[in-house]
Formats: sequence, C-alpha cells, structure tokens
Amino acid sequence: MSKSKAQEKEETFGAAPHERPVPRISISAFVEFPDTGAALQRAGSDRRLAKAHVNVQLGGIQGALDHFHGQVTPNLLIVETRLKGQEALDELDRLAEVCDPSTKVIVVGRVNDVELYRELMRRGASEYLVAPLNPLHLIEVVSGLYLDPDAQPIGRIVSFVGARGGSGSSTIAHNVGWCVAEELNINTTIVDLDLPFGTTGLDFNDEPGQGIVDALSSPERLDDILLDRLLVKRGEHLSIFATPASLDRSYDAPPDAFEAVLDAVRQSTPCVIVDLPHAWTPWIQATLIGSDEIVLVATPDLASLRNTKNIIELIRQARPNDAPPKLVINQVGVLKRPEIPAKDFAETVGLEPALIMSFDAAVFGQAANNGQMLNEIAPKSPAAEGVRRIAELVTGRTPQVVEKASPILSFLKGKKRA
Repeated sequence: MSKSKAQEKEETFGAAPHERPVPRISISAFVEFPDTGAALQRAGSDRRLAKAHVNVQLGGIQGALDHFHGQVTPNLLIVETRLKGQEALDELDRLAEVCDPSTKVIVVGRVNDVELYRELMRRGASEYLVAPLNPLHLIEVVSGLYLDPDAQPIGRIVSFVGARGGSGSSTIAHNVGWCVAEELNINTTIVDLDLPFGTTGLDFNDEPGQGIVDALSSPERLDDILLDRLLVKRGEHLSIFATPASLDRSYDAPPDAFEAVLDAVRQSTPCVIVDLPHAWTPWIQATLIGSDEIVLVATPDLASLRNTKNIIELIRQARPNDAPPKLVINQVGVLKRPEIPAKDFAETVGLEPALIMSFDAAVFGQAANNGQMLNEIAPKSPAAEGVRRIAELVTGRTPQVVEKASPILSFLKGKKRA
C-alpha cells in the first residue's frame, strides 16, 4: 500500500544528521594547521558535542604517536597530515601500531585524492576529510560514526521563550504546536515546563495533570509505555505534557532530569514544542541552548528590548554554528500604549523579526476564554496567519492544499454516474 503525502511528510520530519547529539565519548585531535585547529575548537564547543570531551593539540600524526605511546587511545582520534600519497599511508601505519582496536580514526588532509581515500578506508580509517574543515560537516561525520543504522529518527526540539513575563510566548507556543499537528499533520508533543504556572490546561480546556512532574521525578523509568500513559492526547497528531499548575508543592528537579525527559519525548515524536517559563536557571539555559530551534517572543517595550538583546547575544555565543533564533514581536498596536517601532527594535537587537504579531484583543480573548486555538475560532485572522507562518518556519513545511470540486462539476459527475 502506498503511503499518503501526509505520512511521508511526518516520517521525513525530524532532526537532521548534524542535529543529533554525539554520545559521551573522548575525542583527541592533533592538527598541523591553525585553521584546522580553529574549526575543531568551534565544533567542540557546539551544543551537539556537549557530552563529548574534546581535546585539540598541534603536532599532527607524529604528535599523536608521541602522546599515545604506551597510553590508552580515545574513542575518536582526529589527525591531520601534511604528507601525500604513500608517505601519508606510511605515517598512518605507524599510528595504527599505538591505537587501540576500538579507537576510530578520522584523517584530515590537504589534497582531494580519491586513491588516498580508498587506501585509508582499506587500512581501517573511519573517514578522510579535506581541509579546510566545516564545523557542521565535521559534527555530522562524528555523529554518523556513532549512529546506530537501525536507530529510529529523533524529533526536533523547538523551544519558545519570552523576553519578559507576559510576552505571550506560551500562547504562541501552544498555537504553533496545534498548527503543526492539525494543519501540517506532523505528530507533535507540547511540553509545558512552567510547572507552577503553566497554561496548557487552560489553553486546551483540559484538566491539569501530574504528567510532566511524574516524568521529572523518575526520568529513568520513562519508556514508551509510561510516556504514552502520561501524555494527554488531543487528536490524531497532538499530545500534551501538561503541568499541574499548583502551588502546593515545590518543583525541584535536577537539570539532567529535564534533559532526560526531552530526550525520551523526542525519541517518539517528530516535533517537540517546549514552552519555557520566564526565568533563568541552569536547566532553562541548558534547554534553550540545546534546542534545535528557538523562537524568542518579545513585546515592543524597553524592558523587552533589553532582555531580547541579551538573550540573542548569549545564544549567538553559545550556538556559533546555528541559525539565530526566530524573533516574534508580539502585541503590537495596543491602544494608547507607547511602543518601540519594529524597525528600531530590529536594528537595536541586530535581528530582523520573523513575525510582527498585531494585538487583537477580541480574537485572543475569545480563544483564551473558550480554551480553543486561534486557528480554530478565526482561521483567516491575521493572528492565525501569523501562527501558521511560525509553524511553517520552524518545520520547513507548508499545509497541503486540498482542491475542492465546484458544486456544478460535482453535480455533472453525479449525473454521469447515474
């Protein structure tokens, strides 16, 4: 049976090869040229290599020989050579004498030599790369070396964060999640991490549950069966990890618990929408930086401008190999409220907004009071179109247009069949 376009769309969505985090491995690199060392340092500081221990030194293959003589070699050894042809092969043969059998080796050279590549592969090298190196390509190669070919694809994590409290990031996150699921037909899980004050229950007109709290308390138990029991289903493609929204307890969980829960969710869901609270803790910062995509929601006021600038600068520094966050300027046009023009806002923070969302009290108010989504109550409104635009940007997908037959053609077809 052939698959529908919707099924194909869902199956092809997820984290790209270079977006897969590399496991906890040790990586040692011995380079000959400064530009190769700089590329490796940049790759080593990337979020996808956060669990790996990366050490970069000068010296090339001879440096690796001197360093590891009589010592245990790392999980992955990256060596650069100035030599060509047989000289390079002879040098690699000497390196093989000190390498443990389990050590993978990537060789970096300066010549695009197919015969050298084939001979290196025959002698047990894992990969041959031609300098100058691209950090993202290097990360993809390293990830591929440790990727189980039978492993299921993992989902992409899209985190929404507000530049200040009341910016509307939760509302936009929930609406975008609904749109991705219902209009783009991609299986989606919305994870509300504002444990005491989350609004997923209100926005979807559901009773708040303990799902996310139970998962955070015992992340090691979170298999597919338990995850399915804790999630709230909202249709064929949408699930919700709701918060208890209660103040009768504290919500202290170790930072690695949040990482473990999100890792479990992305193993089973192509798209994971994370609603982050407006706070600044180690786990919030780690979640934000570790996301595949970030949507930053701001309002056109001075406090939001300052915070947006600070957040963008931190993200750029911590994620040098990633695209900048998607900036949404929300609540534009509130009656009688002085506002910073969007053009001035963008120039100050150094980032063009992906969306400028006008304030529509009637549409947003009705949706909030009814526990419905903007695209449900006013699908052709500017607010709904804005949500649809963000959903398309973070997924790279557009809704499939289904052409409807005209009433006259339908009538003629019916007469013909009769």
